[in-house]
Amino acid sequence: MTRLETIVAISAPADRVWRVLADVRRWREWTPSITRIEPLGEPDLAVGHRFRILQPKLRPAVWTVTELDPGQGFTWVSRAPGIDVVASHAIRSAVSDACTVTLRVAFSGPFGRIVGWFGRTLTWRYMELEGAGLKRRAEEIR
Repeated sequence: MTRLETIVAISAPADRVWRVLADVRRWREWTPSITRIEPLGEPDLAVGHRFRILQPKLRPAVWTVTELDPGQGFTWVSRAPGIDVVASHAIRSAVSDACTVTLRVAFSGPFGRIVGWFGRTLTWRYMELEGAGLKRRAEEIR
């Protein structure tokens, strides 16, 4: 299994960060790692709900929400033959007006280690872009 992780310190309350993070359909507005997100059914973030995500340099992928802890984070998975990709987003309050967000991506399955290894630079870059964009958006809105 290949795993990547990044932690971002954000000078905004966790509830504001959650509002930005949970509105997945608007991610393309604040991270260049996302071209488009389309809900496949219900548009809200809930366990079992699916989203088609288009990212530069990658094939479109369908992500299914597998875990949801409102205000604290969520996990979703994308599956393709021989590979599962699990991405998690966790918010932890540091103080009342600041928090950290941990972004994790794990590749598993028969081809997971290979795909994760070859795609690690791009995946890492997209995680960094997502973290930086989330930080900017959460700190600029009120």
